This record gives sequence, structure tokens and C-alpha cells, in this order.
Amino acid sequence: MLVHAHPDDETINSGATMARYVAEGASVTLLTCTLGEEGEVLVPELAQLAADQADQLGGYRIWELRGAMAALGVSDIRFLGGAGRYRDSGMMGTPANEHPRAFWNADLDEAVAHAVAVVREVRPQVLVTYDENGGYGHPDHIQAHRVAMVAVEAAADPTYRPDLGRPCDVAKVYWCCVPRSVLQRGLDALAATGAESPFEGVDSADDVPFAVSDQDVTAAVDGGAYVDRKAAAMRSHPTQITVDGPFFALSNNLGQQVLGTEYYRLVRGRRGPAGSGSDGWEDDLFAGLPG
Repeated sequence: MLVHAHPDDETINSGATMARYVAEGASVTLLTCTLGEEGEVLVPELAQLAADQADQLGGYRIWELRGAMAALGVSDIRFLGGAGRYRDSGMMGTPANEHPRAFWNADLDEAVAHAVAVVREVRPQVLVTYDENGGYGHPDHIQAHRVAMVAVEAAADPTYRPDLGRPCDVAKVYWCCVPRSVLQRGLDALAATGAESPFEGVDSADDVPFAVSDQDVTAAVDGGAYVDRKAAAMRSHPTQITVDGPFFALSNNLGQQVLGTEYYRLVRGRRGPAGSGSDGWEDDLFAGLPG
């Protein structure tokens, strides 16, 4: 089960992982917290869908998400509290952040209850979400982290809301991450082509806020066989993502190299045996769990 803030976050962070586990027969559930109403619209003919115009982008992004999940093979797609319950909060200090339906302003107990209901229904062994900073500080990513982490604890508590189903203990929780060494290799490779860094002049991974120390990484999931599916899923989010060479130019100006390997930090549960690589990382999010 993956908990993400906006449509397209799931594909960028874990698209190859999702496609791999679907292909291997695992049940994959995506829980998205908002419709991404505040996203920038990269398709000129759809510009009037933007929040400051017709404010119809959220509905459009539902269909983008469905197309992306079809490319990855994921059929269990859900929105926290139902589609449209929580609105994209935008960035800190913007009017969107003060909207009464902004996810950032959501009642945490209510949002957690919605998440617990899903956890107890699908009963995942593994849950994936963001770190406490939401990767790069977006309010909705931070809130998704909070909701997911509290929901995991609450779902396992037999005294918490028995009306939401039987208690469920999630065996392992991971946070999406990008190892600093991997990001640096990507920046170096891009620089070698003469192209500018996608991080507004930043050439060192040390200066990219979402890069983490290699020592903090726990798992590297090889989804190389599914890179084409990940690319197709990204192309299913045209209002937000433009495929451009080895990097995707994102509406949030971060950018991420299209990699078949996706990385995670284990923050709950027992670490499984290392994979075949020399780094000692797991190569399977289900490593160490009963089959």
C-alpha cells in the first residue's frame, strides 16, 4: 500500500516498484490524499483548468491518475476520504494553504480514521510513504506522512475505532528516498552532456534537500524490467510532467532521473536479508516477510 499526496507522486517515486509487484502477483493499493488542484498546467490548451481560472484541474487529474495506474497495472486506486474530500494545499504562505478544505488544515483524527479504514480493509504487509519533511517540504507531503504514520499505529490498536474493521499490523513501513550518491551520478552524467542542472544551477547532490545519505537507505528495488511502464505512466500525467531526455521536467521544478531502481528507508519493522548488491541494501520490500 502506498500513501501519496497528489496524482503523479506515486509514479515519480515508485512507478517501477508498483509495476514490478503487480507483475509478481502482489496486491498493490494506492491511497492518494488530494486531487492536486493547485498543480501548474503544462499543457497550453488545458491552461484554463488551473485553480485561478476554471478550477477544474483536480477532476482532470483523476483521469490522468487512472491512465497512469492502467499503465502500471494497478487497479486498486483510492482517495483519502473519497475523491475531493481534501484539497491540494499548495505551498506554505500561499492562499491555497488557507483554503478550508486544504489537506494541510485537515483534522488529523478524521484523516487518520479514513486511512485506518483502508489499512484494515486491504491489510498490507508493507506501506510506503514520505519522510517527515515530505521529501522536499510540500505541506501535503508532510501531512500525508503524518496521516500514514499515525494510521499504521492506530490500525494495529484493537481499542481504536472497532467500527473501522479488525486490527491490522503492518509489518514494514518505508519512506521513499533518493540516495545522495545516485543523485550525484545523475547530475554528473547530465553535466557531461553540457546540459544545465535541473535544480536551478545546483550541481552538487549535497545541496539538494531531498537527497539522503547512502547510510540511511535500506532498500533498492530493481524495477528495470518495468521502466517502459513507468515512462508510460508518467506520460499519462501530461498536465504535470514533460518527458525530456533522461530527466523529467516537473511542474515543481525538482526533476528526477528516470531510473529503473527506486530507493527506500525502512522505518518500521525488521530489516530483511541484503540483496546481491555490494551496498548491503534489501532488494525487495517484502524481504524477511513470510511468503
